[in-house]
Amino acid sequence: MTRSDLRVGMVGLGAIGLPMAVNLRRAGLGLKVHTRSRTAEQHPDLEGSQACSSAEEASRDVDVLILCVSDDAAVDSVLFGRQGAAASLPNGSVVLDCSTIAPSTAVAAAERLRRQGVSYIDAPVTGGTEGARAGTLTVLAGGDAEALERVRPLLEVIGGTVHHFGAVGRGQQVKAVNQVLVAGSYAAVAEAMALGTRLGLPMQEVVAALSSGAAGSWALRNRADGMLAGRYPLGFRLSLHHKDLGIALKEADSVQLTLPISNLVQQQEAELIGRGHGDEDVSALHRLFDTIS
Repeated sequence: MTRSDLRVGMVGLGAIGLPMAVNLRRAGLGLKVHTRSRTAEQHPDLEGSQACSSAEEASRDVDVLILCVSDDAAVDSVLFGRQGAAASLPNGSVVLDCSTIAPSTAVAAAERLRRQGVSYIDAPVTGGTEGARAGTLTVLAGGDAEALERVRPLLEVIGGTVHHFGAVGRGQQVKAVNQVLVAGSYAAVAEAMALGTRLGLPMQEVVAALSSGAAGSWALRNRADGMLAGRYPLGFRLSLHHKDLGIALKEADSVQLTLPISNLVQQQEAELIGRGHGDEDVSALHRLFDTIS
């Protein structure tokens, strides 16, 4: 089956899901779309797609249903709740879940769908809103290899690279590892910017000098300037990373592993969320240092 032959539904048109849907539409795919607020369904770049009143409607007569929603409860509701997708998903279809959820939730969803002849792939993504808009997201997949090949034409539109790690739930476990790395790198850049500013260093030059050395990172290259200016444009929402880090810490606990840096960053994020900064980018960790005059 070629890309243009695939009948596709998509549920979840948030900061990551909407640009994913736009790229699929630009690639010539007919889309049925649904999102909780209903507003993004009318986005001008989705012209020609079919707005649907529910996940159940969006999943009728599709080959693939893509999910990109906020958390475990949202995935469960979209699939199995009132007017949920499971009620109308055709036998032989595939659910491609790009949400970030607990591995156990992914495994449970896959088993329920399997009983009605539907395949499930957990395929969380990383790369932020920038990657979603550019179609360069990294896709971390778990699930049946044959089902993955059936949806690969879609993944090649939304992602720059697709990695298959084995059974359902493995993609979510890799995403947990990713979020631990994000926690450490963003927190380190925030601390470094605070130290350099307090020392009175020419920080634009410092960032340029260090970005290509051993301390270089995506966070340093792409978020240091914003931290220095006190701007935190949304790439990945702090509250969502906080949720994801909770998943990672539970996974670590399940294998008797303590992650002290991740625990500390989770506490810092909780403090910032309590101050009302949960909808800002993760780089808002820099706010803890009060270095902007």
